Amino acid sequence: MLGQRPPISLPRKSVHMNMQAHLAQLGIHTENPGVQIGSSSFSKGSEISSLSPADGKTIGATGICSASEYEQAITAATEAGKIWRTVPAPLRGEVVRLYGEALRKHKDALGALVSYEMGKSLQEGLGEVQEMIDICDFAVGLSRQLYGLTMHSERPSHRMYEQWHPLGVVGIISAFNFPVAVWNWNTALAWVCGNACIWKPSEKTPLTAVACQNIWNEVTADLDHVPPGLSCVVQGDYKVGELMTNDKRVALVSATGSIRMGKIVAQAVAARLGKSLLELGGNNAIIVEPDAELKMVVPGTVFGAVGTCGQRCTSTRRLIIHSSIYDKVVDAITSAYGQLRIGDPLDENNHVGPLIDKDAVGMYEKALEAVVEQGGKILVEGGVLTGAGYESGCYVKPAIAEATNDMAIVQNETFAPILYVMKYDTLDEAIAMQNGVVQGLSSAIMTTDLRSAELFLSAAGSDCGIANVNIGTSGAEIGGAFGGEKETGGGRESGSDAWKTYMRRQTNTINYGTELPLAQGIKFDF
Repeated sequence: MLGQRPPISLPRKSVHMNMQAHLAQLGIHTENPGVQIGSSSFSKGSEISSLSPADGKTIGATGICSASEYEQAITAATEAGKIWRTVPAPLRGEVVRLYGEALRKHKDALGALVSYEMGKSLQEGLGEVQEMIDICDFAVGLSRQLYGLTMHSERPSHRMYEQWHPLGVVGIISAFNFPVAVWNWNTALAWVCGNACIWKPSEKTPLTAVACQNIWNEVTADLDHVPPGLSCVVQGDYKVGELMTNDKRVALVSATGSIRMGKIVAQAVAARLGKSLLELGGNNAIIVEPDAELKMVVPGTVFGAVGTCGQRCTSTRRLIIHSSIYDKVVDAITSAYGQLRIGDPLDENNHVGPLIDKDAVGMYEKALEAVVEQGGKILVEGGVLTGAGYESGCYVKPAIAEATNDMAIVQNETFAPILYVMKYDTLDEAIAMQNGVVQGLSSAIMTTDLRSAELFLSAAGSDCGIANVNIGTSGAEIGGAFGGEKETGGGRESGSDAWKTYMRRQTNTINYGTELPLAQGIKFDF
């Protein structure tokens, strides 16, 4: 039953027993550095404590990067960029390949740490490390495909082409919900494109960043052509992020987080005419057509809504159901919720782990209150779980509420497992509801009707950066460029031609003749 604690399993025991070994393997100590410039580290301390939402225990701590220490890091990164840009791209790709191999070696340990520090299930933690491995593989191939174009000139004995050059330094501000994958989405591409990277991880998940840097240091220890500042980590709160966003030496700031945070970053970077890549909030919906197959609707919706305890930017927030099948679908989803097992994320028998911290729990509770105040109806009760196994105070019950799309609480993203269900009568109405929010990240339609699917994917359909048919909203595949529209920020990471964001385009014209004709037939004789 929902809310009951499942029996302790052997996988749970074994992972917890191995956690200290995992931490030792990753080089995680009681106190860890707040600044890492390659293998050089300093500002060791306890200012940022990492508390596991799984059991409320302190895993370890890091220091905080000061303004002067940030200056050391950005200076090292700037110099590293100048060296790295001269290394041939395929050789840069080889270093990324070696990093991917090291991640394979450390997958179990790093995946367990992601799960323990962030609270997502062990399967999801391991899956996140697999995303890192996959993007490294993608980047290796990309290192030999940084293609430009050749164009015909209107002038005789001339040719034109374009090429792509490194930017210099890429700054990365990441969020707690995907503490390692999103960083590596950026770094793998940025490195093969010839850039140095400086990373400010979330202060809620500092140790996964230390671990990633330690693995990088292990790979590059004997590589003389890899400059120390190519990968830097600076720990801290928004003040460290401000140093990065206001720094003209950081050519591109890639920021993942809330819409509010993204607007602050965008304005700061734009003020200095820098480049920003923003991956912000989502308010993702699944449209369920009358001909949809329940065997696809139920798992796609449930995982989308409760996976990572609803803390994915691609989590399913809204389920828009045709009125003719509304009761049937809601009953099926409600039944599935009754079978969810909530508990320790390191126990592979559980479906749902904790929220990241008690602040997130408070936002979850306020959202449920707001639903009722604004006229919604709770179909599956939420609540905070207490008792044995839930001592951290971060475990909550996934909830389902009947709502309307125009409700204020529905319009705003709550980073928690709350699913809003609503009815529609026509597909045009459903698409309008799907699009009727400020976020534009992920969307899906469940249908076997070709016309409905194609309409949803057309220019008149979903306005999101991701639009799926017969799969849910949650997750991203490496091959496609990941990102959203509207207040999601418009950035693209990971796949396709997203690499162009990490480079600057240059157009070249070469005159191989003996005359100098001017463009547009202009005569300028003297």
